[in-house]
Amino acid sequence: MKVMIIGGFLGSGKTTAIQRISRQLSDAGKRTAIIVNEIGEIGLDGETLKSPGIMTQELTSGCICCTLKISMQYTLQTLEEEFRPDIVIIEPTGIAFPGQIKEEIEVMGLSELSFAPVVTLVDPGRFGTEAKEIPRFIETQVKEAEILGINKVDIAPAEIVMATEKMLVELNPEARILKFSAKLGDKQFEDLLIHLALPGVEKPFQDKKNSIEISEVSAHSVLYILVSSMYNPEEARRFIKESLQAIRDRVKEINPDFIGHVKLSLKLPDSIIKGSVTSSEEVPQVEFIPRKNEKFELRLLSAITKVPKDKLTKIVEDTLEEELRETGISFEKKEQKQPDAITRISGIMKKK
Repeated sequence: MKVMIIGGFLGSGKTTAIQRISRQLSDAGKRTAIIVNEIGEIGLDGETLKSPGIMTQELTSGCICCTLKISMQYTLQTLEEEFRPDIVIIEPTGIAFPGQIKEEIEVMGLSELSFAPVVTLVDPGRFGTEAKEIPRFIETQVKEAEILGINKVDIAPAEIVMATEKMLVELNPEARILKFSAKLGDKQFEDLLIHLALPGVEKPFQDKKNSIEISEVSAHSVLYILVSSMYNPEEARRFIKESLQAIRDRVKEINPDFIGHVKLSLKLPDSIIKGSVTSSEEVPQVEFIPRKNEKFELRLLSAITKVPKDKLTKIVEDTLEEELRETGISFEKKEQKQPDAITRISGIMKKK
């Protein structure tokens, strides 16, 4: 069983990259599983990553490099016994330390285990701001990587990409640096797949760190069940965009330079509408995912720097409920229970 760890700060494009990588591996006949780690109580990216022939499992309410180590071990052991994947791709939460995750897996006693090079993705359009906001945190993620992927080069100015590369070389001169667009799946992204096929290198064990404490990130997630769905896709897109803009502006009143990730998804009968915003200055991004859904629901996951959790909770819930009332749609907030330490494996996808 080969383990691929693809990390990076909130909003660096991990989910898009993993979605493309997993599909190519599955198409090549590799039994592939994905473990998605969300710091909030509710998973959101797992829905996006689901695909025929691929098992997807979410671990929520913490970080697998520190607070969810037991859940990760149980999940990997169960995958090994019941699904027997050729490859397991791990998407850590955006505040995790990828190198520390590898160290924890190495001592779990799993049989026939190997690792691809540890990857940290970077969004060049935000890297300067991130380094200023949480320097110890970003520095650790970059230094632990064997491959540094400068993502989103299709939308970042060339001079910003060059400046980001220079900064990464200074922080981690031993890492291989690749520049690509995971969204476009360009030639440079294909180079990442080639390098992931190589074995990772052994590194000395480091002192353990608590990523949640170091990052100063507060997180909150919420799920609303919609009694009925009156949205057409364009109305849904507008709802997502306006909700994210309102949340962004209210968070800015507390931390004008916040970074992090606010993700919002709305299930419609024939699609999932997803949106995100990753900093105080970013315009919300929205995408459509064709998919049949039996339930209509609204999910939000937020993880923001230097905003108290109680204030973040009030901002996101008040904003969403105000926006929902304006639409005239009845809704019910679903209370979340803390998950057990041992997470049950579920949802084996049908084979192609």
